[in-house]
Amino acid sequence: MFSPIDLYCERLGPGFWAEPVNALTNLFFILAAFLVRRRAGRLHVVSPGVRLLVGLLYAIGVGSFLFHTFAVGWAQLADVIPIMLFLFVYVWLYCREVAELNAVAAIAVLLLIAIIGGAAGRFPQVLNGSVMYAPALLALLGTGLFHAVSRRKERYVLLGAAGLFLVSLTFRVVDNLICPCISLGTHFLWHICNSAVLYMGLRGFLANHNRRISAANGS
Repeated sequence: MFSPIDLYCERLGPGFWAEPVNALTNLFFILAAFLVRRRAGRLHVVSPGVRLLVGLLYAIGVGSFLFHTFAVGWAQLADVIPIMLFLFVYVWLYCREVAELNAVAAIAVLLLIAIIGGAAGRFPQVLNGSVMYAPALLALLGTGLFHAVSRRKERYVLLGAAGLFLVSLTFRVVDNLICPCISLGTHFLWHICNSAVLYMGLRGFLANHNRRISAANGS
């Protein structure tokens, strides 16, 4: 839990500030959380679920900052756990409140994501460890296709998020490969792109959060 971890091109030693760019670009997650919170307030959809998602988005930024500064086992957990929780909470809320699936169907979707995640976790070295994000990519593609086909508000924003996530994954995969050419690496671009991906995903969710309430009121 306290042994140094060196995974990224930018890190050249065990020091706290050995990855300054990777660390500071986590501010984009904080900015995304702030923008989502403000948008939720304007749309009057500040429900417990929305608050939880915003809180987890803040936690993603903080956890990733801790990992790219302390770079030890406990900090890696602080990085990974909020991401996993965000994925499962987001998919659950989307299935229940936007797709309007019943609880059994929503649980089945979560189990499928967990199974895929467990299978991906068996190959931690493939694609520079990026295979572990396969469940997130599939969740974005699945919700994005549903969002587009069912003509939800912000119809194509989730498919756009899925496309940007593919670009983001590419930056994560090539980070160590390009070290001989670019000593900074590309992991910081993974942070920047992912903050936009999460904002776009939440934007699509917020736009349709009150759909059933609006329908019941005839608006």
